[in-house]
Amino acid sequence: MIPWEHLDTATVPGDGVELRLMRRGAEYSIMAGSIELMNSRLSGSEEALATLAFDRIGQRSGARVLIGGLGMGFTLRAALTTFGKDAGIIVAELVPAVVAWARGPLGGLYGDSLSDPRVQIHDGDVGALIRAGEARYDAILLDVDNGPGGLSRKGNDSLYDQRGLAAARRALRPGGVLEVWSSTRDSDFTRRLGRAGYAVEEVGVRAHKGRGARHVIWVATAA
Repeated sequence: MIPWEHLDTATVPGDGVELRLMRRGAEYSIMAGSIELMNSRLSGSEEALATLAFDRIGQRSGARVLIGGLGMGFTLRAALTTFGKDAGIIVAELVPAVVAWARGPLGGLYGDSLSDPRVQIHDGDVGALIRAGEARYDAILLDVDNGPGGLSRKGNDSLYDQRGLAAARRALRPGGVLEVWSSTRDSDFTRRLGRAGYAVEEVGVRAHKGRGARHVIWVATAA
């Protein structure tokens, strides 16, 4: 068995939680304490964030997509594959080291996706971009802190409370979609989306190509 190698440590702004980038052979993992936040071998549900959005708004010309959380780039690369050449994709990442990892040790996973002319990387909180937007986005895709329950940063809760969901609805163009990735189901969050004025669909997606753990993606259409 190949042992895990600790490549780097990063601190999440605000709460001071430490993230660790680990490698075992060609496999990479990002950990928060003993919890694995993402693994390079498990990409299916993160990719589904992009493909589900494309199914709903991909026919729009010049679609504008906001992705919250760079992670290992699975959602970004799927969006580049599915959306057209006239799309604009903004990725907001709060932790500067995660962007540095994407340009460094994880570069083989990313290929040339970060240099694609459709892509803009925003170093900062996705919530700030949402609150500043007024009918700006066709899709907002959130893969932040393992979902509404949160693991690593208390400040992320403001994305998922009633005010945060209302801000996202204002930031969406008519018929736009808000999608939220989660490692677990959360019936309270489903009801919260409904109270915020969304038509809600809860989609179960396997972690990797039809197998592995079942994750949840809420697809919420601005009514």
